Amino acid sequence: MDLTAFFTMTSGLYVVSAEADGQKAGCVINTAVQVTATPPRISVAVNKENVTAGVIAKAGAFTVTAIDQTADMPYIGNFGFRTSADYDKFEKYGCETSAVGSPYSPQHACALFACNLVETVDVGTHFLFIGDVVDAERLSSEEPLTYGYYHAVLKGKTPPKASSYQG
Repeated sequence: MDLTAFFTMTSGLYVVSAEADGQKAGCVINTAVQVTATPPRISVAVNKENVTAGVIAKAGAFTVTAIDQTADMPYIGNFGFRTSADYDKFEKYGCETSAVGSPYSPQHACALFACNLVETVDVGTHFLFIGDVVDAERLSSEEPLTYGYYHAVLKGKTPPKASSYQG
């Protein structure tokens, strides 16, 4: 089987974040999808081993920001290649609070979706979190960063916990 076929499935890059019991967590994902329009609902896939997955489950809410093309590799490395277990990912890039109480960084973000968690589906290595969008807004007019742009232009790598990782 040619697993590189999955690289043809277009997607953006996002930061999904939450806060529970005083712990802020966030990570880069490439699996955020609008599920329904009425009610407005999205799903995100987060690796079970990521601190962010546990914090979303505890918080019962999450926020997704669409990363824009102004993002550089240090920004992506900050949210995508570090752990929230012992590092404040929001300190360097600023932190605001969404309508559901989740932290988010407005830097390098072109849109925001604040969601209340309505369902969690175990899909093996990841949890699929489904949320009702209670607030959505455009944060800038910059173009969203696609996974293809990340690989082709920024020469980014895929971390082992990513849903698209191929060892």
